[in-house]
Amino acid sequence: MKTDILCFGAHSDDVELGMGGTLAKYTKLGKTAVICDLTEAELSSNGTPENRKKEAEAAAKCLGVRERINLNMGDRNLFITPENIAKVAAVIRRYQPELIFAPYHIDRHPDHGRVSELVFEAVFSAGIRKYADLDEQEVHKPAAVYEYMINSFHRPDFCVDISNSFDKKIEALKCYQSQFERSSDGVITPLTEGYLEAIEGRERAFGRDAGVLFAEGFKTKKPLILDADLFGVSK
Repeated sequence: MKTDILCFGAHSDDVELGMGGTLAKYTKLGKTAVICDLTEAELSSNGTPENRKKEAEAAAKCLGVRERINLNMGDRNLFITPENIAKVAAVIRRYQPELIFAPYHIDRHPDHGRVSELVFEAVFSAGIRKYADLDEQEVHKPAAVYEYMINSFHRPDFCVDISNSFDKKIEALKCYQSQFERSSDGVITPLTEGYLEAIEGRERAFGRDAGVLFAEGFKTKKPLILDADLFGVSK
């Protein structure tokens, strides 16, 4: 079940916040994408797991994502254990992605950083021939693993121009009404207090630095190889 892009997040709005525009851009170009949420966000201050699932499905459809799955590991339970590593490794081997994305490891929410650690551990394990995941699948090594930013604002190692897909990113995020709009029985959280406006400001800032209108920033642990020379001419 090969896919071009496999994105991991702790909660069902993480991927949209960090790289919704990038997903919308590449699915429109014909690339296949899968989102894997590790928890049902059952400890979120607003909303319920049942409603959050409906919102997540709507957001995935908006972004053109082929499939969205949930490992239900338990909110605030994303520890680096052999069992959790095996669950993530099984997903990597099942979908055989070309590229994997995970949250940047520096973030105000500890779960986001732990997802990053889990994914890098699982990527390494999934590439070991004698390693047995939960489904005993064949080995797989992605071409690259990149980190997207959720709450953080760090200088990116590279950016993706989302000027033509930023509207889709916002449309997907607005599917999460329980998180970004305070209801009469809801509580105030950082997400209900101008959070989407802050995300727009960040993407504008990344875009300004990159010379475009909107961009999403990413981090990488290894150097990028350009598929063209420094003048942009394909070899």
